[in-house]
Amino acid sequence: MLFARTPTLDIAYEATGLEGGTPVVLLHGFPDDARAYDGCVGPLAAQGCRVLVPYLRGYGPTRFLDASTPRSGEQAALGADLRDFLDALGIEKAVLGGYDWGGRAACVVAALWPERTIGLVSINGYNIQDIAASLQPASADQEMRHWYQWYFNTERGRAGLAANRHEICRLLWKLWSPNWQFSEAKYAATAVSFDNPDFVDVVIQSYRHRHRNAPGDPALAPIERLLAAQPTIGVPTIVLHGEADGVGPVAGSANAHRQFTARYERRVIPIAGHFLPQEAPDAVVTAVRDLLA
Repeated sequence: MLFARTPTLDIAYEATGLEGGTPVVLLHGFPDDARAYDGCVGPLAAQGCRVLVPYLRGYGPTRFLDASTPRSGEQAALGADLRDFLDALGIEKAVLGGYDWGGRAACVVAALWPERTIGLVSINGYNIQDIAASLQPASADQEMRHWYQWYFNTERGRAGLAANRHEICRLLWKLWSPNWQFSEAKYAATAVSFDNPDFVDVVIQSYRHRHRNAPGDPALAPIERLLAAQPTIGVPTIVLHGEADGVGPVAGSANAHRQFTARYERRVIPIAGHFLPQEAPDAVVTAVRDLLA
């Protein structure tokens, strides 16, 4: 376990591969942690990459430096954390890969600071939220898939996550990746990261902010204004989407190419669900390799 000190966080991360190798930063989502990429780091390191897997704010050993810093999980925070992580490690540019929250962080950096990005592996497409459109209802089926978001937007949901975080997160693993037969030991190895003292606050703020039910961190407002324009991404990108994703159906990325202006390819991964790096690590490894070819 290593740590990178940024202006806001002490970010815990794991590193695999020789220093001096091509930097590859892989970012987990909710609810997950660095174990998401256990099947990816070894093969990428063997190809000459220096693979860095940080724990996002609110997860695992990552900690805020100042008790007064808002425990925000908004997209601007995730993107700024990734940019600051690269700065702290002196990384000029890297291949960025991620899904869910981590995919959002990677897309934010690729859109706003493309000079820091060699290439992008974005799982589930264009992950920057259109918060201005968040009040527009989706189909009944998609609203049902987002039940946890509506739950977290209530005080009952905050209390439920605080009291039952492991039960809720295990349920989301099952619902979102229905073909993935993970063991209790596999889940437990990740679930310890949800005991982070900031986990509940960061998660609740994230899901309330995206639906305009919680204010953002004022320090991040300039970034949020840039993201509100839904900026295009002009770096080489491979989008991966699990065919059996239980929260973000594969049709959701069908038109993602409209937001990408450089080399772009979309790959639908059979059988895999939302936790694609755990279920199909070879797809992630191949995508990174192809971006570096």
